[in-house]
Amino acid sequence: MLQINDTLVSLDLIEKYFHCNLDSCLGECCIEGDAGAPLLEEERDRLNALLPEILPLLSPKARRVVEEEGISYVDSEGDLVTNIVDGANCVFTCIEENGMCLCALEKARRAGNEKLFKPVSCALYPVRLKEYDGFTAVNFHRWKICKAAEVLGKAKDVRAFEFLEEPLTRRFGTEWYEQLKLTANEWLKANPSK
Repeated sequence: MLQINDTLVSLDLIEKYFHCNLDSCLGECCIEGDAGAPLLEEERDRLNALLPEILPLLSPKARRVVEEEGISYVDSEGDLVTNIVDGANCVFTCIEENGMCLCALEKARRAGNEKLFKPVSCALYPVRLKEYDGFTAVNFHRWKICKAAEVLGKAKDVRAFEFLEEPLTRRFGTEWYEQLKLTANEWLKANPSK
Protein backbone atom coordinates (compact mmCIF):
# COMPACT_ATOMS: atom_id res chain seq x y z
CA MET A 1 0.00 0.00 0.00
CA LEU A 2 1.04 3.56 -0.69
CA GLN A 3 -0.20 6.54 1.27
CA ILE A 4 -1.47 9.53 -0.68
CA ASN A 5 -2.81 12.17 1.73
CA ASP A 6 -5.59 10.45 3.70
CA THR A 7 -5.82 7.42 1.38
CA LEU A 8 -4.05 4.08 1.33
CA VAL A 9 -3.69 2.92 -2.26
CA SER A 10 -3.31 -0.73 -3.20
CA LEU A 11 -0.13 -1.45 -5.14
CA ASP A 12 -2.28 -3.44 -7.58
CA LEU A 13 -3.72 -0.12 -8.83
CA ILE A 14 -0.19 0.85 -9.87
CA GLU A 15 1.28 -2.49 -10.90
CA LYS A 16 -1.66 -4.07 -12.76
CA TYR A 17 -2.47 -3.28 -16.36
CA PHE A 18 -6.11 -2.52 -17.08
CA HIS A 19 -8.24 -1.24 -19.94
CA CYS A 20 -11.96 -2.11 -20.06
CA ASN A 21 -12.77 -4.53 -22.84
CA LEU A 22 -16.54 -4.31 -23.27
CA ASP A 23 -16.44 -6.41 -26.43
CA SER A 24 -15.21 -9.30 -24.31
CA CYS A 25 -17.03 -8.94 -20.98
CA LEU A 26 -20.20 -7.27 -22.37
CA GLY A 27 -20.48 -5.12 -19.23
CA GLU A 28 -20.98 -8.03 -16.86
CA CYS A 29 -19.92 -5.88 -13.86
CA CYS A 30 -23.26 -4.02 -14.11
CA ILE A 31 -25.16 -7.29 -13.78
CA GLU A 32 -23.11 -9.68 -11.66
CA GLY A 33 -23.50 -9.32 -7.92
CA ASP A 34 -26.07 -9.32 -5.16
CA ALA A 35 -26.57 -5.59 -4.64
CA GLY A 36 -26.60 -2.38 -6.61
CA ALA A 37 -23.67 -0.06 -7.20
CA PRO A 38 -22.43 1.99 -4.23
CA LEU A 39 -23.75 5.56 -4.26
CA LEU A 40 -22.68 8.71 -2.47
CA GLU A 41 -25.55 10.60 -0.85
CA GLU A 42 -24.91 13.60 -3.11
CA GLU A 43 -25.09 11.32 -6.16
CA ARG A 44 -28.43 9.94 -4.99
CA ASP A 45 -29.73 13.48 -4.47
CA ARG A 46 -28.49 14.62 -7.89
CA LEU A 47 -30.01 11.59 -9.63
CA ASN A 48 -33.33 12.10 -7.83
CA ALA A 49 -33.36 15.74 -8.96
CA LEU A 50 -32.74 14.61 -12.56
CA LEU A 51 -35.30 11.78 -12.44
CA PRO A 52 -37.57 13.27 -15.16
CA GLU A 53 -34.62 13.07 -17.58
CA ILE A 54 -33.56 9.61 -16.40
CA LEU A 55 -36.84 7.68 -16.38
CA PRO A 56 -37.29 7.62 -20.19
CA LEU A 57 -33.83 6.04 -20.52
CA LEU A 58 -34.70 3.04 -18.37
CA SER A 59 -36.31 -0.27 -19.26
CA PRO A 60 -40.00 -0.59 -18.36
CA LYS A 61 -39.15 -2.92 -15.44
CA ALA A 62 -36.47 -0.55 -14.12
CA ARG A 63 -38.83 2.43 -14.46
CA ARG A 64 -41.42 0.58 -12.39
CA VAL A 65 -38.84 -0.24 -9.67
CA VAL A 66 -37.70 3.40 -9.54
CA GLU A 67 -41.25 4.73 -9.43
CA GLU A 68 -42.27 2.31 -6.67
CA GLU A 69 -39.06 1.98 -4.62
CA GLY A 70 -36.77 4.83 -5.68
CA ILE A 71 -33.34 4.76 -7.30
CA SER A 72 -31.50 3.50 -4.23
CA TYR A 73 -31.69 1.53 -1.00
CA VAL A 74 -29.44 0.65 1.92
CA ASP A 75 -28.08 -2.88 1.51
CA SER A 76 -27.44 -5.53 4.18
CA GLU A 77 -23.99 -4.06 4.89
CA GLY A 78 -25.45 -0.62 5.51
CA ASP A 79 -24.23 0.88 2.22
CA LEU A 80 -26.29 3.14 -0.01
CA VAL A 81 -26.56 1.41 -3.41
CA THR A 82 -28.51 1.73 -6.66
CA ASN A 83 -31.74 -0.22 -6.79
CA ILE A 84 -31.79 -3.47 -8.76
CA VAL A 85 -34.21 -5.22 -11.09
CA ASP A 86 -34.98 -8.95 -10.85
CA GLY A 87 -32.50 -9.31 -7.98
CA ALA A 88 -29.50 -8.63 -10.22
CA ASN A 89 -29.39 -5.77 -12.73
CA CYS A 90 -28.75 -2.19 -11.65
CA VAL A 91 -31.80 -0.04 -12.53
CA PHE A 92 -29.59 1.96 -14.91
CA THR A 93 -28.68 -1.14 -16.94
CA CYS A 94 -29.48 -1.16 -20.65
CA ILE A 95 -29.06 -4.40 -22.57
CA GLU A 96 -28.21 -3.85 -26.22
CA GLU A 97 -29.27 -6.17 -29.05
CA ASN A 98 -25.82 -7.82 -29.05
CA GLY A 99 -26.22 -8.63 -25.33
CA MET A 100 -23.86 -5.89 -24.19
CA CYS A 101 -24.80 -4.18 -20.95
CA LEU A 102 -24.39 -0.42 -20.88
CA CYS A 103 -25.26 2.22 -18.31
CA ALA A 104 -28.21 4.44 -19.30
CA LEU A 105 -26.53 7.38 -17.56
CA GLU A 106 -23.26 6.87 -19.42
CA LYS A 107 -25.10 6.49 -22.75
CA ALA A 108 -26.93 9.79 -22.13
CA ARG A 109 -23.67 11.52 -21.25
CA ARG A 110 -21.97 10.26 -24.40
CA ALA A 111 -24.98 11.48 -26.38
CA GLY A 112 -24.41 14.99 -25.02
CA ASN A 113 -26.30 15.22 -21.74
CA GLU A 114 -23.51 16.62 -19.55
CA LYS A 115 -25.70 16.53 -16.41
CA LEU A 116 -25.88 12.75 -16.38
CA PHE A 117 -22.97 10.52 -15.53
CA LYS A 118 -22.70 7.18 -13.83
CA PRO A 119 -21.90 6.99 -10.12
CA VAL A 120 -18.24 7.37 -9.30
CA SER A 121 -18.15 3.83 -7.86
CA CYS A 122 -19.09 2.52 -11.32
CA ALA A 123 -16.65 4.76 -13.15
CA LEU A 124 -13.88 3.68 -10.75
CA TYR A 125 -14.45 -0.03 -11.21
CA PRO A 126 -12.38 -2.23 -10.66
CA VAL A 127 -11.39 0.09 -7.82
CA ARG A 128 -13.43 -0.26 -4.67
CA LEU A 129 -13.24 2.28 -1.86
CA LYS A 130 -13.58 1.45 1.81
CA GLU A 131 -13.96 4.24 4.35
CA TYR A 132 -12.25 3.87 7.70
CA ASP A 133 -11.85 6.25 10.61
CA GLY A 134 -9.40 8.83 9.27
CA PHE A 135 -8.56 7.30 5.88
CA THR A 136 -9.94 5.74 2.71
CA ALA A 137 -8.62 2.44 1.34
CA VAL A 138 -8.35 2.47 -2.46
CA ASN A 139 -8.40 -1.22 -3.45
CA PHE A 140 -8.15 -2.97 -6.80
CA HIS A 141 -10.81 -5.68 -7.09
CA ARG A 142 -9.81 -8.60 -9.31
CA TRP A 143 -12.26 -11.11 -10.70
CA LYS A 144 -12.46 -13.39 -13.69
CA ILE A 145 -14.76 -11.23 -15.84
CA CYS A 146 -12.13 -8.47 -15.89
CA LYS A 147 -9.31 -10.76 -17.05
CA ALA A 148 -9.79 -9.52 -20.64
CA ALA A 149 -9.35 -5.94 -19.37
CA GLU A 150 -6.03 -6.87 -17.79
CA VAL A 151 -4.89 -8.50 -21.05
CA LEU A 152 -5.97 -5.47 -23.11
CA GLY A 153 -4.32 -3.10 -20.62
CA LYS A 154 -1.02 -4.97 -20.98
CA ALA A 155 -1.32 -4.93 -24.78
CA LYS A 156 -1.93 -1.16 -24.70
CA ASP A 157 0.64 -0.60 -21.91
CA VAL A 158 -1.96 1.11 -19.72
CA ARG A 159 -1.82 0.70 -15.96
CA ALA A 160 -5.04 0.69 -13.91
CA PHE A 161 -4.33 4.10 -12.34
CA GLU A 162 -3.81 5.58 -15.82
CA PHE A 163 -7.01 4.10 -17.24
CA LEU A 164 -8.94 5.41 -14.24
CA GLU A 165 -7.53 8.95 -14.29
CA GLU A 166 -10.90 10.68 -14.86
CA PRO A 167 -12.90 8.95 -12.10
CA LEU A 168 -9.99 9.03 -9.63
CA THR A 169 -9.67 12.78 -10.28
CA ARG A 170 -13.43 13.23 -9.95
CA ARG A 171 -13.43 11.43 -6.60
CA PHE A 172 -10.18 12.70 -5.04
CA GLY A 173 -9.22 15.83 -7.01
CA THR A 174 -6.51 16.84 -9.47
CA GLU A 175 -3.81 17.41 -6.86
CA TRP A 176 -4.39 13.95 -5.37
CA TYR A 177 -4.23 12.29 -8.80
CA GLU A 178 -1.04 14.14 -9.75
CA GLN A 179 0.55 12.96 -6.49
CA LEU A 180 -0.62 9.41 -7.20
CA LYS A 181 0.84 9.55 -10.71
CA LEU A 182 4.19 10.85 -9.46
CA THR A 183 4.33 8.23 -6.68
CA ALA A 184 3.28 5.45 -9.08
CA ASN A 185 5.93 6.36 -11.65
CA GLU A 186 8.62 6.45 -8.95
CA TRP A 187 7.41 3.08 -7.63
CA LEU A 188 7.52 1.54 -11.11
CA LYS A 189 11.04 2.91 -11.75
CA ALA A 190 12.23 1.42 -8.46
CA ASN A 191 10.45 -1.89 -9.18
CA PRO A 192 10.95 -2.47 -12.93
CA SER A 193 9.81 -6.09 -12.80
CA LYS A 194 6.29 -5.01 -11.81
